[in-house]
Amino acid sequence: MTDTTLRRWHITDFGRQHLRFSEGAIPEPGPGQVLVRVEAVSLNYRDLMLLDNDYGWTPPLPFTPASDMAGTVLAVGAGVTAWQGGERVISTFVGGWLDGAAPEHAIAMGGPGPGMLASHVVLDAQWVVAAPRTLDAAQAAALPCAALTAWFSLVETGALQAGQTVLIHGTGGVALFGLQFARLHGARAIVVSGSADKRQQALALGAAHALARDGDWPAEVRRLTDGRGADHVLELVGGANLGRSLEAVAQGGRVSVIGVLEGGAMSGSAFDAIRRRAVIQGISVGHARALERMVRAVDLNRLEPVIAATYGIEDVPAAFAHLAQGAFGKVVVRF
Repeated sequence: MTDTTLRRWHITDFGRQHLRFSEGAIPEPGPGQVLVRVEAVSLNYRDLMLLDNDYGWTPPLPFTPASDMAGTVLAVGAGVTAWQGGERVISTFVGGWLDGAAPEHAIAMGGPGPGMLASHVVLDAQWVVAAPRTLDAAQAAALPCAALTAWFSLVETGALQAGQTVLIHGTGGVALFGLQFARLHGARAIVVSGSADKRQQALALGAAHALARDGDWPAEVRRLTDGRGADHVLELVGGANLGRSLEAVAQGGRVSVIGVLEGGAMSGSAFDAIRRRAVIQGISVGHARALERMVRAVDLNRLEPVIAATYGIEDVPAAFAHLAQGAFGKVVVRF
């Protein structure tokens, strides 16, 4: 192993203005662990919320943010047989959640689990999976949280079928992966966005329709589906938007509650949920087996994540600023 210096970003107090760059010694992997040289990290809105102490959980300081990375295994600890060194890997978002229901000891990366915004990370050997062969590091780093959230909502728990309609809120990472997975399965995607430019970009990416957020989009969704409504809703806004999503969902349709852009409290009509026999499910990413299945689908179909921009290691504050402004796709930091 020729690497000699650990480089990382961390905060010493809450707020992006307190982001600090530091160097140190590279850690050694212990029993059951792997040391990964990080090549790219993608940022999520959750990372911004944790930096601002606005997530409902306060990370201990100093704190290294970010949950999603792609890199190469440099060394393995005693007892590790799944990896030998040299493999390209991506992190799992929820460490310890391998399959089935999430165990109580499962831990999210980037808080309270290890943060990925570093040149090297030590992880449990089961907290990484093989990276897609068809993607570079920046693209692969976009998968662990945003892509798996969309996949888990639509495919693993939603049993998405050809011919169904998927209603998607926004044009961030989860939203655009949802659009791509809908098309991959022969489903129709309808995107709701407050930006005219981003609505045009969504149409270019393959959305069947792109609706203005300030319009009566629930009525328009029902009109476009001949009164049926959407079979799946990726609810990425939260707050009162859930109630409007319930107006647009089909009989027996599924609303996946994912985002909290309008706050942690939700509101909506119970009568709409009851009349439409809607399934309302909270989604907190997904398990390692689902991530592996999704990676195989990405490789077989040569799906390419939408990358809004890439930044160098010295430009992490600018990358977070871009994310805060609202990006079409994923914001990635390269190491």
